[in-house]
Amino acid sequence: MSAPRCFQSSDSGTLLRLRIQPRASRDEIVGLHGEDLKVRISAPPVDSAANDSLIKYLSKQLDMPNSKVQHVKGQTSQNKTILLTETQPKDLPKAFLDKCV
Repeated sequence: MSAPRCFQSSDSGTLLRLRIQPRASRDEIVGLHGEDLKVRISAPPVDSAANDSLIKYLSKQLDMPNSKVQHVKGQTSQNKTILLTETQPKDLPKAFLDKCV
């Protein structure tokens, strides 16, 4: 199975390109938004609340520790790049990957 467009394998793990919608009614993965994975986060984009909430949400969805989900790019933007350390796309849960296509 090939990785969805929003994933890219790297030496450090998997890079995940996201489009974030803060202040949503609930946290959820919507699906693809162009080449990015759209994620709604209920936290506001104030004092890193949305970023922190995003990391916790992704960690829970991917069943991995928060420490393995790291911001690489876009801390102050709706477009973000997240590194899933020591993880390859083929290792991600099928339920998560199904939301990416």
